[in-house]
Amino acid sequence: MPRGILVPFLAVEGALYAAFLYLDLTADPSGLSLWLKYIGILLCLLLSGLGALRGGDRLIPLALALTALADWFLLVLGEQYLLGVTLFLLVQILYLLRLRRAGAAILLWLRLPLTLAFLAEVVILLGLSAELELLCALYFAQLLVNTAQAWSLPGATWRRFALGLTLFVACDVCVGLFNLPHLIPASLHGFARVGMWLFYLPSQALIALSTFPEAKESSQ
Repeated sequence: MPRGILVPFLAVEGALYAAFLYLDLTADPSGLSLWLKYIGILLCLLLSGLGALRGGDRLIPLALALTALADWFLLVLGEQYLLGVTLFLLVQILYLLRLRRAGAAILLWLRLPLTLAFLAEVVILLGLSAELELLCALYFAQLLVNTAQAWSLPGATWRRFALGLTLFVACDVCVGLFNLPHLIPASLHGFARVGMWLFYLPSQALIALSTFPEAKESSQ
């Protein structure tokens, strides 16, 4: 990846990241943190577009466009949660297509039982059966399997992608904990509040960086 793109991207994202984490830790009420976070996501989308134009993966810009749209509903507007989670599920389907194209197995033997297990946990253990919770369970199962598949592929590009998905999982674990305050200690709930974006923006940055082909690929 050209340093002329990488260095400015990391510098700007790092500044945004430090700024909104400070605002979150100090419980700033201005709402500025929200917009800094969203700008960071849009920059990831922009970077992936540049990567695609340079011969990189073209599925990632589409996936990050859906991610940005989902974040518009879930983060900026704070509404249309069902639509937002549906968009994130579509993102995971695109990532599955990317993994399949690279030769990864679909792993139905793992996807189906894991999906059923999460659905059962939502319905039985948590006592929830609304469409949103069931959709979240379906989405999270796909994210977990995609993450495992990504780690099975060789090369620096796939290591970045796999690490990005792993941080994505950590973010979603924090989201789940944050939305279950009656089941966890207050200290853990406080960490989850900050932890969501502590993990989320780096995850999207790594996924965007994985758009660019490795040096030996781009020279062919």
